[in-house]
Amino acid sequence: MQHKKGTAQDQTDTSTHSSADATRLIKKYPNRRLYDTQTSSYITLADVKDLVLKHEQFQVVDAKTSEDLTRSILLQIILEEEAGGMPMFTSDLLSQLIRFYGNAMQGMVGNYLEKNMQTFVQVQKQLQEQSRAMYGDNSKINKDLWAQFMNFQGSAMQGMLSAYMDQSKNVFMQMQEQLQSQTKNMFTGFPFPGFPGQVPPQKKDEGEKS
Repeated sequence: MQHKKGTAQDQTDTSTHSSADATRLIKKYPNRRLYDTQTSSYITLADVKDLVLKHEQFQVVDAKTSEDLTRSILLQIILEEEAGGMPMFTSDLLSQLIRFYGNAMQGMVGNYLEKNMQTFVQVQKQLQEQSRAMYGDNSKINKDLWAQFMNFQGSAMQGMLSAYMDQSKNVFMQMQEQLQSQTKNMFTGFPFPGFPGQVPPQKKDEGEKS
């Protein structure tokens, strides 16, 4: 990758960044250029992607306001990848994700996806370490083992997801019945004609005086 040295102001910015910091600081300027304070040079979005692939910790901030822009930069990388020839997300999946924004389930969905991604990465790492210990750095064997695992994982995950959905449906039905029961008990005794649980008024006998 090619880098350009920064200006005098950039060098000043670099001096304020301690080398002891674990997180690599990248500054974004109004001209949309990204400045890596560790290498004292300008970098591209592709360079940031390389940092992600190398598992390096970094933070992107606005050069003027110090606002954290890391998420927006990562989203830009994902957008470029999705615009390529092998997108990861289908239109249906993206539509479903959009519908969760502002929904009461938004936080739960985000946490669910994050936890499952962490588990997926851990399993992949363990499988790679085991295959490397048995077969060495044979990338073809590693890929074949991962493909076999994913074929099994697909059917297993499908069954797990189906069971999860059935369980969630049952829990929802139980909650709905409980809410209906609580509502019925709450309003029992109030003079609301036709409300469930109400006792119909007694008819007076013809000879009974009012």
